[in-house]
Amino acid sequence: MDKFSTTAELKAIPDGQTVVFKAVCVIRQIERRSAKNGSEFLKIEVGDRASSFWFTCFANSSVYNFFQAANVDDVIFLEGMSRHYQGSFSPDILSARKLSAAEIQAGNWRSQLEQRSQEDPAELERELRTYMEMIGNPQLRDTVKGVIEELGGRFLRSVAAKSMHHAYKSGLLEHTVHVTRSGIKLLQIYTDIPRDLAIAGMLLHDVGKVEEYEGDLAVVRTKSGILQGHIILGYRLVRRAGLRNELDPVLLERLEHIILSHQGQLEFGAVVLPATPEAIFVALVDNLDAKMGMVSQLLLSTPATQLFSERFPGLETQMLVEKLSEYP
Repeated sequence: MDKFSTTAELKAIPDGQTVVFKAVCVIRQIERRSAKNGSEFLKIEVGDRASSFWFTCFANSSVYNFFQAANVDDVIFLEGMSRHYQGSFSPDILSARKLSAAEIQAGNWRSQLEQRSQEDPAELERELRTYMEMIGNPQLRDTVKGVIEELGGRFLRSVAAKSMHHAYKSGLLEHTVHVTRSGIKLLQIYTDIPRDLAIAGMLLHDVGKVEEYEGDLAVVRTKSGILQGHIILGYRLVRRAGLRNELDPVLLERLEHIILSHQGQLEFGAVVLPATPEAIFVALVDNLDAKMGMVSQLLLSTPATQLFSERFPGLETQMLVEKLSEYP
């Protein structure tokens, strides 16, 4: 029987060592680019449930036509040769083909490729609903419940991003609970923040991502996600629910402001800058959990043989992953 390597095993191959491998992966991203001389090439990300890697496919490659016709979310069989580029695993792909639905089922590949939260979604949902009940204002509480109930199971299963943080099944639920859990503890320190609005904003800040992303084993942006983005999509969901539940116009405006400004900076996608105490608070707590989600991802996906992770765009650096087990 063929021995298939996981992405973790492949990325643990030392730089300078050449290994021929076989692997089954899902295509996560395909980027079409042009070199300075005008020749076209592809940058492709493939992965499994643990991690992923990128490789370059040039027009003179034997697999170029295959990947030109391939799609994100395709499950593929790869044969390749290990190679590193600028310190990162970036193999030469020798052959590739798409697996049929029957092959995927027979090999139980879905369970080995699907990324999902490591926490129990049922427990996260229970915690989420506990936080909803902490909102004292009944119209504000019903507005939050109305949005979550309208999205239903889609909210519980959705990713929080395409690749940056919590980019896996139930990642949005995990991120939302983590933000709210952290924020409620911090509200004990920052007592001048309007508590009800802050909790509502933390619970709803990213709800538009349910409509921004779709996909099975890989994530792509929807038509609405590309044309409008999760901030506007979330704003519309929240506004409809607020009007439906006759939320006081002042509270509705301030809740809408949290949604519109929670990215913190205009260059990060915020429609406006946070300009209320609760909006500034939510933006900061959201950023904290997003960054720590990236840290957790790198700790899980970086091979134990490496001292540093690969450079991660969201952190703008490599991260030291060395454990301090000998220290208390």
